[in-house]
Amino acid sequence: MSRGGSGGRVRVKTGRGRTSASTRWLERQLNDPYVRRAKAEGYRSRAAYKLLELDERFGFLKGAKRVIDLGIAPGGWSQVVRRRSATARIVGIDLLPTDPIDDVVILQMDFMADDAPARLTGELGGKADLILSDMAANTVGHQQTDHLRTMGLVEAAAEFVGEALAPGGAFVAKVLAGGADSTLVAMLKRMFTTVKHAKPAASRKDSSEWYVVAQGFKGPVAMSQNEELPD
Repeated sequence: MSRGGSGGRVRVKTGRGRTSASTRWLERQLNDPYVRRAKAEGYRSRAAYKLLELDERFGFLKGAKRVIDLGIAPGGWSQVVRRRSATARIVGIDLLPTDPIDDVVILQMDFMADDAPARLTGELGGKADLILSDMAANTVGHQQTDHLRTMGLVEAAAEFVGEALAPGGAFVAKVLAGGADSTLVAMLKRMFTTVKHAKPAASRKDSSEWYVVAQGFKGPVAMSQNEELPD
């Protein structure tokens, strides 16, 4: 149950069966302007504004006709893409169930499954112009372990990009505090013209998440093992 606090802030009383942690989470949600805005504007999550803010800075949604959304649930990012491009072909994947989105193909399966890449590219019907990844591993509460598990997903997504992205395309992925590690950055710099890190305003200040935005895909030839890594 909740009541109004000073300055319009909603405060939540600890109810029967509700832990103090869940009470704090609920209070934060009720007072989050991005959560309220998402509800008012029909987005499924506040994460939609992270993508909108990143696109405002980097402009990767313009002209994207084929898009892959890795970690699509609950669907906020694909909603943004659909609103920006009514004719784009969008294919998403997630272990979690995701409610249908108009003209978006949603695969409920593990991206790390052997057949996932082929399923994604088959449904897309061609090379992607943009690959988005908001994937993160389930946390275990140990910062280093959580970081390694999530970065493992990012690295797998980057390898998939080499197979599925069209020349000139872009890759946007969630990473954790400190951004992508040096090995991954070196890999991306070989694959893309520009690689930048950003933390959109819609990311909570206490969150460890950052995003890597790689643009100007050079094509699979740039991934040759014979190339020297950049300094």
